[in-house]
Amino acid sequence: MRGMDAANAALKEQFHRIFGPGRGTERVHLVRAPGRVNLIGEHTDYNDGFVLPMAIEPEVRIVCRSRSDGLVRLASTAFPGSVVEFSVQKKVQPAPHGSWDNYSRGVVAEMLAAGIPLVGMDALIANSLPVGGGLSSSAAVEVGTARALLLLAGVEMDPGRVALLAQKAEHEFAGVPVGMMDQTIVASGKAGHAMLLDCRDLSKQFVPLDTRDLRVVIANSMVRHELSEGEYGKRRQQCAEGVRFFQKANPSVKALRDVNAQEVEAAKGKLPDVIYRRCRHVVSENGRTTMAATQLGHHNYEDVGELMLQSHASLRDNYEVSAPELDFLVEQAMTVKGVYGARMTGGGFGGCIVALAQPRAVDALSEHLKRTYPQNFRKEPAVFATTATAGASVIE
Repeated sequence: MRGMDAANAALKEQFHRIFGPGRGTERVHLVRAPGRVNLIGEHTDYNDGFVLPMAIEPEVRIVCRSRSDGLVRLASTAFPGSVVEFSVQKKVQPAPHGSWDNYSRGVVAEMLAAGIPLVGMDALIANSLPVGGGLSSSAAVEVGTARALLLLAGVEMDPGRVALLAQKAEHEFAGVPVGMMDQTIVASGKAGHAMLLDCRDLSKQFVPLDTRDLRVVIANSMVRHELSEGEYGKRRQQCAEGVRFFQKANPSVKALRDVNAQEVEAAKGKLPDVIYRRCRHVVSENGRTTMAATQLGHHNYEDVGELMLQSHASLRDNYEVSAPELDFLVEQAMTVKGVYGARMTGGGFGGCIVALAQPRAVDALSEHLKRTYPQNFRKEPAVFATTATAGASVIE
C-alpha cells in the first residue's frame, strides 16, 4: 500500500504542475477504473450472447477537481504536454478521428445529452493498461471519466447506466461499434469473481475465482490491434448477414444468440463459407462460455482449460481474428506444466492471450514465454499474473 500511496502522491503533484494549485477551495479527488480480461466468450457480445470477463489490477487512475466556469480540461500521462479544453455549456464536438481525448469527450457529450447537470473539471488521466492490447483501456477511460464527472457533480448513477453511456460514447466519438461487455465489467466488476454476462438482458452471474487454486496470467504480444480500422465492423456485418439468412426460416431470430449448432451445420453449403464459419464460431462460443462458467464454479479447471483452447482454435480458424504471435503464445503456454488452458483475448489481430494456471506454475510460464517469444518474433512480451478486482470506484 505504501508504494501505491507514493504513486498517488506523485500523480497529484503532476496534476498540480499541469493545472495549477486552484483556489484552494476545490478538493482534489482520485478515481480508479480497472482494465478487464475476457476469460472466454469472444465476439459474442454484439451477437446478444454470453461473455465471461473479470476486472484486472492494471487500471486507469484519474486525478480530478471541479471548475465553476464549465470548462473541462484534460491531460494524459501518455501524451505529456497536451491539454485539451472544451466546455460543458456548449455542444461537445468530437476531436479528429484517433485523438486520445475522444473517449472522455464522448462521455461528457452523452451525459449532457442525458440531462445530467455537469460542472467543469480539470482531470489528469494515468493509464497502466496497454493501449491496443485488448485489455479495454478505452472502456476504463470512459467509465473512469464518467465516475469523475458524477463525483464532482454530486450525482449518483447505477453502474449499468454508466456502462450504457460509456458504450454510446465509444460508438459516437471513437467510431468503434463495441458490444456491452467492456463497459459493464469495468463499471460493475466484483473483487474475487468473474462475471457471466448475458449481453441480451444484461443479467449478471458472478463466479468466484479462488486465488489459492488459480491464477490468471496475461501475456501481451506487443502487437497493437486497431479495431476501428474496419475488420471489427466487417465481422459484425458478416454476423448480421447470417442473422438475415436464419430469419428466412424463423422470423423470431433476432441475433445469432437465437440459432443453435444444428441449425448452423444444416446451413453449411447454403451460406457463403465465410458467413457459415462466422456463425459457427459465435454459436459454438456461446455454448463454451456458459459451460466454462459452470465448470469454473465447480472448480473443474481442466475442463475450463479445454474450452479455452477450443475457443482459441475457433477464433483462429472460423472467425479469423488471431495472429501468428497469439497462436505461438497459446501453444507455448500449453507446454508449461500446471497451465490448464490459454486463448487469445480481446478483439484480436494482436493484443494479449489469457491463461489459467496453478499458482505454482506462474513463474515458469512467465519465464518460458519471455524466453521463447523474442526468439521467434524479436519482441519482448509483457507477462503478468492478476486477480479479479472490483469495478470502478472513488479512492478519495
